[in-house]
Amino acid sequence: MIDDFLHSVPVFKDLSDDEFDNLAPYFSIKNYPKNSMIVLEEEYGDTVYFVKEGTIKISRLNDEGKEVILALLGNGEIFGELSALDGEARSANAHAQENCVVYSINSSDFIHVLKTNFKITHCLLGELAKRIRKSDKQIEALSLSDAEHRIGVCILSFAEERGVIRKGQVTIENLPYQQDIANMAGTSRETVSRVFKLLEDRHLVFKQGHTLMIPDYSYFKRVFG
Repeated sequence: MIDDFLHSVPVFKDLSDDEFDNLAPYFSIKNYPKNSMIVLEEEYGDTVYFVKEGTIKISRLNDEGKEVILALLGNGEIFGELSALDGEARSANAHAQENCVVYSINSSDFIHVLKTNFKITHCLLGELAKRIRKSDKQIEALSLSDAEHRIGVCILSFAEERGVIRKGQVTIENLPYQQDIANMAGTSRETVSRVFKLLEDRHLVFKQGHTLMIPDYSYFKRVFG
C-alpha cells in the first residue's frame, strides 16, 4: 500500500497516522524497466518522485559529452523536487539502473503539501542540507584529491547510503559497476580497478562480485573522510 511505503520515506518520518492517510491520495505508482530514462536534463517536468524499489542514477553530461554521475538513489529517496520548488528545467537526468518502482506526486500537489505541513517542509530542508554537504565533499575531493582518495570518498558515500554496519564492519551490497564509480570519481574504469586492488592489498576492503566489505570502517573513514 502507498501509505505503508510513505512511512519509510525520510521526508515523511514525522507524520502521524492521520497525516499519512491524508497524504496517500496524492501519490500514484509507476514502474520503469531497466535502462529507461525517467527525467531528462533541461526538460520541464511537473512530477516529483520517490524511489520504492531499484536504483536511480542521477547524472549530467559535461562539455565533452561525458557522463558525470551525481548520485545513485535507492529506497525512500526523492528526486525531481528542484524543478517543483523553483519552476526551472530539470537539472540532471534520472535513469533506471534496474527495474524500478517509484511513487510520484504532481508538482503542484507537492507544493501544496509543503505549504500545509511544516513537518514535511522541515524534513525536506534537512534532506537538501545533507545533499549540499555531500556535494561539498565531492567537489573538494574532485578538485583537491588524487584518484585513490576520490574513489575512497565514493566508497564512503556508498557505505553511508546503503551499507550495513555490524561490529565495526560495513557491508555494501549491490556495489555500482566500476564504470559508474569512475564517472562519479572523475577517473577511468581501469583506474578504479587498480585502486580497488590496492585497497584490497592493504586490507582496507574486501570485494566479492558486487559486494564490498570494509573490515574497519572507523579507520577507513579516517583515511578518506
